[in-house]
Amino acid sequence: MSDEYQTSGEYLHLLSEPAWQALRTPVALALRDAASDATLLDVGAGTGLGTEVLAAAVPDGDVVAVEPSPALRAVLLSRLAARPDLRRRVTVVAGDALGVDLPARLGAVLAMNMIGHLDPDGRRAFLRRVAERLAPGAPLVLNLQPPTEPTPVPFSVFGTVPVGHHTYEGGGSAEPSGPDAVTWRMRYRVLDADGTALREDHADYRWHVIPADALLTELTEAGLTGEVGPLDVVRAVRRT
Repeated sequence: MSDEYQTSGEYLHLLSEPAWQALRTPVALALRDAASDATLLDVGAGTGLGTEVLAAAVPDGDVVAVEPSPALRAVLLSRLAARPDLRRRVTVVAGDALGVDLPARLGAVLAMNMIGHLDPDGRRAFLRRVAERLAPGAPLVLNLQPPTEPTPVPFSVFGTVPVGHHTYEGGGSAEPSGPDAVTWRMRYRVLDADGTALREDHADYRWHVIPADALLTELTEAGLTGEVGPLDVVRAVRRT
C-alpha cells in the first residue's frame, strides 16, 4: 500500500495542532456518553491529536487507534511513548477503515479528517460497519470538511508554525476530479527567519466530498441518527 502521507508526514502534526486547539472542545462534547465497558476506536488516527481527546473521554478505557500511514504511525507511536498513561491503554493498528478487524462492541468511534478518503460505497460500508457494533447511546464522531461540492478551491496558506529559527508553512488548492471528488494539491515549505524558502515539498491526494444533508441521510440509512454541531463536527448514535 502506498503512503499518501509519505511527504506531508513531516509537517502534518505541527500544522494540525492549531486546528485541534479549536476542535478539542466540540469533539470532547460530541464524545459524551461514550461507553466505558467497550472499546474506544479512533479510525484514521493520524498523529494522535484526536486519540488523546478520545482517551480523555473515558479515562480508563481501552483505545484502539487505526492508521494506515507508516509516516503518521511513527509520529503517533513516538508521542504515545512519551505518555505512560496512554501507552498502557492505546493499541496502534496498521490498517484502514474498511479492512481493519473491528471489535465486536464499540464504546465510541472517532473518525476525524478521514471520511473524504472513502469513496461513496466505502463511506456507506464504513458507516454500516460502525453502526452494527456501537453500544446503545455510544457516539460516532466525525467531521465535514470543505468543499462540500466538487468545486475549485484557490490556493491559500492554511497555517504557519515557528520551530526554532525556521517556520513551517502549509497550504493548498483543489480542483474537481469527478462528480463527487476533488484533488487537493498541497504545498509545504520550510522558511528561514527572513522568509526565504529553504525547502518546498508537494503532495496530491483525492478527497470525496459530501454535503451535510447527504451525510445525515447516509447515517440514517445505516441505522444512525446524526446531527451537525460546531465546526462541522458530526455526532451520530444508533437509533433505538
